[in-house]
Amino acid sequence: MSSNPVAAGHTVFCVKFQKEMPGLDEPPFDTELGQKVYDNVSQEAWRMWNRALQDGVERVPPESANPKDQEVIVKHLENFFWGENAALPPGYVPQQGGGGHHH
Repeated sequence: MSSNPVAAGHTVFCVKFQKEMPGLDEPPFDTELGQKVYDNVSQEAWRMWNRALQDGVERVPPESANPKDQEVIVKHLENFFWGENAALPPGYVPQQGGGGHHH
């Protein structure tokens, strides 16, 4: 292992994909959770989360960025990356289009 400078980009072992992937350029929030995301979540997983957020939370009016909603979003975020079903099965391919079938 050569220890080259971080300039090549920040790599994380992604909690979502369970493999080494490029991480975010910087923590998304100025909090412990933001740092946790920075250390454990890949860019791709973060994009998935943002899509999930848009799909699910778009009904929240934009001006409602009050702490209560932040709490809701944080809960969603922790569940998305660290909840029981957070880790994707090996070889998972994000589905395009319609929702998957739930058994």
